Amino acid sequence: MFKRFAVAILLAFALGTLSFAQNTLTGAGATFPYPMYSKWFSDYHKMHPEIAINYQPIGSGGGIAQVSAGTVDFGATDGPMSDEQLSKAKSKIVHIPTVMGAVVPAYNVPGVKEELKFTPEAVAGIFLGKITSWNDNAIQSANKDVKLPNTPIVVVHRSDGSGTTYVFTDYLSKVNPDWKSGPGKGTSIKWPVGLGAKGNDGVAGQIRQVEGSIGYVELIYALQNKISYGAVKNSAGNFVKASLDSTTAAAKGAKIPEDYRVSITNPSGKDAYPIATFTWLLIPQKAGDPSKGKIIVDFLNWMLNDGQKETTELSYAPLPQELASRVKETVKQLQ
Repeated sequence: MFKRFAVAILLAFALGTLSFAQNTLTGAGATFPYPMYSKWFSDYHKMHPEIAINYQPIGSGGGIAQVSAGTVDFGATDGPMSDEQLSKAKSKIVHIPTVMGAVVPAYNVPGVKEELKFTPEAVAGIFLGKITSWNDNAIQSANKDVKLPNTPIVVVHRSDGSGTTYVFTDYLSKVNPDWKSGPGKGTSIKWPVGLGAKGNDGVAGQIRQVEGSIGYVELIYALQNKISYGAVKNSAGNFVKASLDSTTAAAKGAKIPEDYRVSITNPSGKDAYPIATFTWLLIPQKAGDPSKGKIIVDFLNWMLNDGQKETTELSYAPLPQELASRVKETVKQLQ
């Protein structure tokens, strides 16, 4: 009798474990949208307690590598996969845009309370290591009413493969020929100067701790860490600070291809923030486990409807309605 009872308990446990495994999705990738994804996955779990979505914010490079190898159910990136990366993936990968965000120049300058303004030349010069002091004329000329100190500039950049880095260097490559022919753009580059830190949170932490520092982070990380961040001169000649409106303005007029792989940095709009981007989930078109595929499709449909209403709470801009409608049609093609 006892043996039968024990066997029954073990069988029930095994079935329960199997059921749990079938309803647990794993993902990895970008830290840029992690605050938003974390909230979405939590809210979705509250509606569907039997489903858990575990996401590791390891950087876009790691997310691309893992989804390409098929070791996760989905990936996430802020820089779209290249044709070469897509061709090497274990299965066909579909880019699903989720939200829009902004990368900001965040800084820690002792004694400066005013909001700083940065020209493209100043941003490139700082990260190339050519501008080394905060009172350099390249910075001072755009901030005539600010008394900038003769403090050395400490550059902070990402040490891991990063979509945030891709967006930032994509922008620099468009506005500065020395950057384009030098470090170039990518999720990982050879930085001319600076300290490396892992993740948006790591860069934000370094900026907070190191006086005279400047780095690049997604807007929500600057806001959450109470770090100053500057306005950037756009292609229309206006200094624009990152906000929901200026991020949304960056996408106006953008020609978005069928596969959604598009760059919207340095746009033409007078009110557009110049270092903005879409961010994407990377979804295998055909899921290895059909039950997980159905969960992913259901989550994406929820994300494109109710989930978009939550974006502004965390300083991300929702997808334009026309684009969201297009993406819903793409989701129907996932298996």
